[in-house]
Amino acid sequence: MHPKNRVPNSGQSSPSPPASPVQSPKYHHGRKSGRSSPFQPVRTLAHRLSWSLLYVLLRRQRIFLVVPLVYISGMLLYMGTASVDVVPVVRHKPSAGSVYRSPQVYEKLKVYMNADNSSADAISTVWRNSYRGGLWRPCVSKSSEDLPESNGYIYVEANGGLNQQRTSICNAVAVAGYLNATLLIPNFHFHSIWRDPSKFKDIYDEEYFINTLKNDVRVVDKIPTYIMERFDNNLTNVFNFRIKAWSSIRYYREVVLPKLLEEKVIRISPFANRLSFDSPPAVQRLRCLANYEALRFSSHILNLGETLVARMKERSANSGGKYLSVHLRFEEDMVAFSCCVFDGGELEKEDMIKARERGWKGKFTKPGRVIRPGAIRINGKCPLTPLEVGLMLRGMGFDNNTYIFLASGKIYNSEKTMAPLLEMFPNLQTKEMLASEEELAPYKRFSSRMAAIDYTVCLHSEVCDDSRWEFSPFPDGPQEQPSIGGEVTPHQHDSFLYTEPQTCTGLWLAQEDALVVNGCLWGIPESHKIIRSFMRIFSISIFRDGSSFNAPRIRRKVEPESFTLLDQTRISSLVIHWQPQLGKLGRM
Repeated sequence: MHPKNRVPNSGQSSPSPPASPVQSPKYHHGRKSGRSSPFQPVRTLAHRLSWSLLYVLLRRQRIFLVVPLVYISGMLLYMGTASVDVVPVVRHKPSAGSVYRSPQVYEKLKVYMNADNSSADAISTVWRNSYRGGLWRPCVSKSSEDLPESNGYIYVEANGGLNQQRTSICNAVAVAGYLNATLLIPNFHFHSIWRDPSKFKDIYDEEYFINTLKNDVRVVDKIPTYIMERFDNNLTNVFNFRIKAWSSIRYYREVVLPKLLEEKVIRISPFANRLSFDSPPAVQRLRCLANYEALRFSSHILNLGETLVARMKERSANSGGKYLSVHLRFEEDMVAFSCCVFDGGELEKEDMIKARERGWKGKFTKPGRVIRPGAIRINGKCPLTPLEVGLMLRGMGFDNNTYIFLASGKIYNSEKTMAPLLEMFPNLQTKEMLASEEELAPYKRFSSRMAAIDYTVCLHSEVCDDSRWEFSPFPDGPQEQPSIGGEVTPHQHDSFLYTEPQTCTGLWLAQEDALVVNGCLWGIPESHKIIRSFMRIFSISIFRDGSSFNAPRIRRKVEPESFTLLDQTRISSLVIHWQPQLGKLGRM
């Protein structure tokens, strides 16, 4: 008996074949059949491989971790074998003023300097017009009153070279006098750079220093024994104040003085730059008294220095015994500390890294410390090279017949860096040229004593240029700083290039193209008739020459439409009369 189909098929009653037993999917792939069903698609080799690969990926999901690595490896192999010539290289143009290009400037100006036959004698006319037609005279007054009872003893350690030590001494005198304290003769800190073990009396006349200040500040060479017994006669056991740089005199009064009254003796180490320049007149007077009156070099340094001055005047007899002195700050440690890049290439880079690590171990390699040489140069914080000093002096009118005394330590890569300066000024002298080996032998191992000899010779020169940083007519005084990335308000150069009567002329040199598209100089015709934007006020102030600047109460409003474009191409220059209104729009 045959079962009937429940679904009729076109009215036919043919019997249906028996249903196949349901097969387990687990064993379905292993079943082989000799015939194919007409409803099953034919599988090609490509289909089979695709299904097999999909099955493996689904069963072994860890392969997804391997595939990216295989892909990256393949790409690296491909890039390694491919030619890089077809890959475009993008070169970024350095910012204006961020690259040392003075050698290129010198090569372009050399032909004009060699052809200069002018007979102007700049060295003889430097002091032709004295200040207000009179004589310079000291303005420091000494006290004649007796000092009150001392509040205690102050001991300081002056670190750095001769200039830094001298500044520390003057600040120590000012602080001690202001706090009515007794100053112990300052001690000079032995530094890994200068490596000079000299004491105060080896460089300065100690007795003269104490006597000059006796009516203003008490100075002693030792602290009484009954006080030092509390500290086991060891100054390192005395309480040490770690004072921040450029602290105000108010900080000393409110913080240091109470501790001084309590302990009766305190120590401040280090003491370089630990007092701000912006101090009241009483403090500034003590500074000036120490610097210009009390600090006198010891007799043996003075004697040798004056001998070299006589020899320098003898060699410059053609110019009336007048000479120029330059304090060149291009020693290896100065170049390394500035973090600036010059034209020495990889050798210079390696030398500077070693010098920084040798002198300031770890200071420049701290985590997060980023050194940007281009930004440092734009901000004007790179020491002048000998070449730049020569260009500046030639631009000021000193010709190649000028006698120059060069005060400096060992110049970095001197054979190369000094060559352009010697080309411009062949009559250049140093203490090594003026003195014999026997005369300098006692001072050779003491950098501060050698610097004191340089200082003495510079003091007797007509002009002394300290080439510490930047191109500026006032290396240690008020400077007209460039503004980076913004507008410079209208101003007149007579406030900065100051002489009386007014004889100074400004020379503006474009190191890069200074056009209207990237910011350039603008000026106002007939602007010398305008009321000055800034007035120079002579008084005791933060500037070392006793000058400050103040805007007048009445100022004429300057309209932008009144400016005239003064665009300049690279290496071109602009001569500026002393009183026109000038400004700068945009980035220089």
